Amino acid sequence: MAVQFILSDYVEKALAQAVYDKLEDGSFAGRIPSCTGVIAFSPTLRECESELRSTLEDWILLGFKLGHFLPIIDNIDLNQEPTLEQMNTI
Repeated sequence: MAVQFILSDYVEKALAQAVYDKLEDGSFAGRIPSCTGVIAFSPTLRECESELRSTLEDWILLGFKLGHFLPIIDNIDLNQEPTLEQMNTI
């Protein structure tokens, strides 16, 4: 049975869609077009990538808490209700 880390995969796939722009002042802006409102600004590209990841993670958690629909990214649908499996007791 393969181990799946759906939330981690979702974050990685979303970040792969990120678009970065160098601003006139030399700083960077990053956004993920499919995730409305996920945007970050930082003085360096590396910091912008890190800030964008943090913003995305917070956006996902807030979406869960508020019951918002999250976009399906690369066939990963976080909107599905979890299914519980029976545990056999020893």
